[in-house]
Amino acid sequence: AGAIITGGHTIKGAESIYGLAVSGFVHPQKVLTNANAQPADVLILTKPLGVGILTTGAKADMVETEVMDRIYAQMVTLNKAARDIMVRYSVHSCTDVTGFGLLGHSFEMAQGSHCTIHIEVDKVPYHAEALELASMGLIPAGAYRNREYAQASVAVRGKISLAMQDILYDPQTSGGLLFAVAGDAAHDCLAHLQTAIPHAAAIGRVTHKSDASIYLEA
Repeated sequence: AGAIITGGHTIKGAESIYGLAVSGFVHPQKVLTNANAQPADVLILTKPLGVGILTTGAKADMVETEVMDRIYAQMVTLNKAARDIMVRYSVHSCTDVTGFGLLGHSFEMAQGSHCTIHIEVDKVPYHAEALELASMGLIPAGAYRNREYAQASVAVRGKISLAMQDILYDPQTSGGLLFAVAGDAAHDCLAHLQTAIPHAAAIGRVTHKSDASIYLEA
């Protein structure tokens, strides 16, 4: 990642844990926040969802080794390539998708930007194995917390299964980027992204503020 890890201390515990404080530099006029999405923007997501569900299932030995190898490979993939491509286009707002899940982070973006986000659920990339586990009710506690946090501002249009909704609330470890790019730049931006990140997808759009912060559309 090009970072220098310095300092720290050691503790003894049953599981390996670590914490980091990250510092760096950015040009003041190039800061991207999660609070500047604009109407007519297109939303792009760069990594498939379902990591939290699959790592929960792995603790119960319910996930095949080759599936988890794929998940580990995804988690160790940096967002640097996505970032390097993204900043060449008219991106207005950006967040990573981590512990709050796609809907939690989308909710924050919608609130901070005073806009409404529309997510086309059939365009959201996810791991099929996670949907199977979610259908069995095997989801992490964090997904319930994320649903409690955001669902009052989420409206569902059409038939979207509870299991699929659970994937949208699923907390991710080392998730991808979710960003809002100007509509007239979205096609070129996505095409460029997909040369390096095949799973990148346009998953929705931003509109002026309406009754709900987020609409899930089948």
